[in-house]
Parts: sequence; C-alpha cells; structure tokens
Amino acid sequence: MPERTPYIAANWKMNKTVAEAAEFVDALLPRIAATQADVVICPSFLALHEVVERRRGTAVRVAAQNMHEDGTGAFTGEVSAPMLVELDVEAVVLGHSERRQLFGESDEALARKVPAALAADLEPILCVGESEAARDGGETEEVLERQLQADLATVESGDLARVVIAYEPIWAIGTGRTATPEQAQEACAFIRDVVRMRGAAADQMRILYGGSMKPANAAELLALPDVDGGLVGGASLDPEDFAAIVEAAG
Repeated sequence: MPERTPYIAANWKMNKTVAEAAEFVDALLPRIAATQADVVICPSFLALHEVVERRRGTAVRVAAQNMHEDGTGAFTGEVSAPMLVELDVEAVVLGHSERRQLFGESDEALARKVPAALAADLEPILCVGESEAARDGGETEEVLERQLQADLATVESGDLARVVIAYEPIWAIGTGRTATPEQAQEACAFIRDVVRMRGAAADQMRILYGGSMKPANAAELLALPDVDGGLVGGASLDPEDFAAIVEAAG
C-alpha cells in the first residue's frame, strides 16, 4: 500500500475578516513549521489573497470554499476556477454539506464542478456524507455510494486519485457529536472501496474525516487506517487548536 501524506484542511466557513485571517496565519506558521503533513487553509473569498500572500515561502496551501463550474458567464455572485488560479489558490472545497443543504447544490452540479477543478489544476476536496435520518435508517453506504458515483461520474478513472474525499457525517458537524472511530473507519474504508470499483488507484486517494475533529480526538481518528486527515471546522478557527491537530497528524 502506498504511503499517504496526512492532509489537514482548515475550513473557516463564513468566519474571519481579512485582518483576522492575516493574524491567524502569522500565529499558525511558526507552530507548524516542522510538520510533514499537507496543511491547507480554506478562507472566505475575500481573504484568499491575503492568506496566499502570508503563506508564501511555506508549504501551506490555500483552498477556496466553492467555485462555479464555468470559466465565465452571467452568474452573479459566483467565482470561477480561472479567478482562483490567478490568485495562486491550489485547491477548492466542493459539495460541503452546508452547500448541499442550505444552498441547494446538487450532485448534477458537482459532476460538472469536479472535472472543471481538475482541468484547472485545482485539487478538489469533495465532501460526501449522510444525514442523521440516513444513519439511523441504515442508509449510510447507500448515500455515500450514490453521491460518489454521481459526483465523480465524468472524472476519468486515472484522475480519481487526484481528488481528495472528505467524509462528513452531517449529524456530527457543529453539533459536538463525533462519529466513533469505528464509524469513521467503516465509512472511509467504504468510500475507498467505491473508488476502487471504478478501477482507480484507490490506495493513493486521501480520505479525510470531516465531523467535529478537534485536538482531543484528532490523534485517535488520524490513526485509523483509512482516515488520511481532517476537514476541520470549528477547531480550525483557533491557531493553537488547529496547530495541535496538525501536530497529531505528524
């Protein structure tokens, strides 16, 4: 099995002004200077430029929280891949549960966005996950397979390993609840199996856990064989907490 570099991403959601983003990056960088993990910060669109500039000369990378699938067009309020590339952004979060639930983002749209990101040489961080009702109804695997098959439908098998998958148990986001290590491992292993069925190099794909990872549980979750990192929400807003998670990753 190939060695997968741990991947820790800070999803700030709609938090931090440009000034606050700058302060965070300046506080974080000395704390993680020795890490061997891939560290990615996902600020708001307005703070992207500031974070990109502040991290220059380091291994920290920057991701947007969303993008439109078209390069240009009459899409008021949207941002395209070429605009992100111009800022030296390297990755983009796609299909976060909040985008799906609150803003109606569909699997059909994601099936266009993921290959558009890859074509622009942006690393997609594709989020998938089940609701509380689906978990309680025993439908977790059905939901995950449906999302993965639909969202990756137009991605060539040879490109699948370039996609980072974030498993988000929706019932564990912002609720203080966390999937047990067994639940997290089962879901991430299942995701890898679904990708493997596409004929892809699934052992090279990095799969993240995205449900309330924090310093207290990071080491246990990151030690799981199919959990290669975390998409961190609330705990990513504090540089000390986020640095502790990065440290747990190695």
